[in-house]
Amino acid sequence: MPTIPSKRLKFLAIVGLVAIWGLGLAASNAGAYDDPPPLHSTIGQFTVVKPVRPAPQDPLRAPDGKVVKLGDFKGKVVLLNFWATWCGPCIREMPSLQRLQEALGGEKFVVVAVSIDRRGYAKVTPFLERLRITKLTILLDIGRKLYRKFGVRGLPTTALIDHEGRVRGYLEGPAEWDSKEALALIRYYVKLVPAPTEQKKASSSR
Repeated sequence: MPTIPSKRLKFLAIVGLVAIWGLGLAASNAGAYDDPPPLHSTIGQFTVVKPVRPAPQDPLRAPDGKVVKLGDFKGKVVLLNFWATWCGPCIREMPSLQRLQEALGGEKFVVVAVSIDRRGYAKVTPFLERLRITKLTILLDIGRKLYRKFGVRGLPTTALIDHEGRVRGYLEGPAEWDSKEALALIRYYVKLVPAPTEQKKASSSR
């Protein structure tokens, strides 16, 4: 059997190590958005969506009457919560959503609470005032179209949308959204959002 010179063996070994390192780096980058921290307790039922899909863009109504779409929040991670004033678990969950907004809300993250109440803001506004919910972005689902597009089966249901407008996961049922575990989940996605200046540069270069 012919022998391979020692210099060639060293060269092949180096090439092999570089190839393995490159594959490992690619794998880690590819999975960076798909492996959130392990969950237990209050938000243990959070389900990661694979493959990701664009969030529906059905119109929502703001308190001032303006039409809002989820695409208007592009650049931010959105925690989209479907709720109603007659839903007991929603009422218990709402204060924790406000505390989450207070803790992490800003340029990279926002909690959007979407009511499906048929009586609209005439019912929603006084209800939120009684609960002292003042920090959340509250919108109405016009004709419950977005509710149906997300395939909501019961209230509350919460979806997590990344800064590029893609649905990353969802949770059916109430959760303590200001728990350490929930905060870690949100921070995991928020840390991957480019700074606003970087986002502007990326948009201008397209």
